[in-house]
Amino acid sequence: MIKAGIIGATGYAGAELVRLLLQRDDCEIVGYGSKSFAGKKYCDIFRGVYKYTDDICENDDILELSKKADIIFTATPQGFLSENINEEVLLNSKVIDLSADFRIKDVKVYEKWYKIEHRAKDFIEKSVYGLPELYREQIKESRLIANPGCYPTCSILSLYPLLKHKLIDEKSIIIDAKSGTSGAGRNAKLDNIFCEVNENIKAYGIGNHRHTPEIEEQLGKVADTPVVISFTPHLIPMMRGILVTAYASFKKDIDWEDVNNVYEQEYGKEKFIRLLRKNENAEPRFVRGSNLVDIAYVIDKRTKRIIITAAIDNLIKGAAGQAIQNMNLMFGLEEECGLKNLPISI
Repeated sequence: MIKAGIIGATGYAGAELVRLLLQRDDCEIVGYGSKSFAGKKYCDIFRGVYKYTDDICENDDILELSKKADIIFTATPQGFLSENINEEVLLNSKVIDLSADFRIKDVKVYEKWYKIEHRAKDFIEKSVYGLPELYREQIKESRLIANPGCYPTCSILSLYPLLKHKLIDEKSIIIDAKSGTSGAGRNAKLDNIFCEVNENIKAYGIGNHRHTPEIEEQLGKVADTPVVISFTPHLIPMMRGILVTAYASFKKDIDWEDVNNVYEQEYGKEKFIRLLRKNENAEPRFVRGSNLVDIAYVIDKRTKRIIITAAIDNLIKGAAGQAIQNMNLMFGLEEECGLKNLPISI
């Protein structure tokens, strides 16, 4: 029985972790950390788990939680884990962090984009970027996982095969991404209330969205050269889901079958990546509620570009589901364990 603790259990990603873990017979949640709701029953905050748990939310003391948990998920704002991680915590428990604290290896880049000082620089090199499709073997051996962001997960996986096989010009990449409102978190913000979002779509973070360096760092590793992208996210009036449309120029003439062979070579055996058929495009509604990634590609001969569409559920493959996928690897379990939910398409 794996004993799991969740700090930030009352945010959207934390709530999805709770929902997914409560359905497993091999896992017990031993701590619901929530600074905002400490002392309250978890089922009074999220009534969907009424009769499934009567546990009370505790504070966010990660050291105390590590004394009773085999693994801790920190679904917290940037800065929390870097301020609270230490050797004793990692000696007691494995940690999967859903914030950006350990995703970016260059601490100066992290501090520039996130505008905070990193308080645990010595642990950055000890962490592993938790994208299983790229770093599966390293994840199995790690005690500290940096769970990727939702936009980076969808963006990196959509472009990885093309860069690995050097089919595209790494200087030509443009990523247009659209997310549901849950990606902004559960805290009240004027820009995210119903009347501001409904019947509207807007770009934000143009040229300076903080997921940009995370995407660039990972794509640069694949390409074995620095990669600079144009990344523009958009907020759209739906609760959950991400659609990435990525554009890149080919280095040489190529057809759909050639591209498909490359994607099949890299992802053909992956449990959570579905390569769509020719003339199909990815749509978030067909992955909603699942840990799946749908990827499709179109060759534009006129502009000598490829256009990739990719879709994920930002709260599952973009957060909680991927974290559990990482947990399964860390404990030597079947990677699909607890993640076999089919999408909720309607």
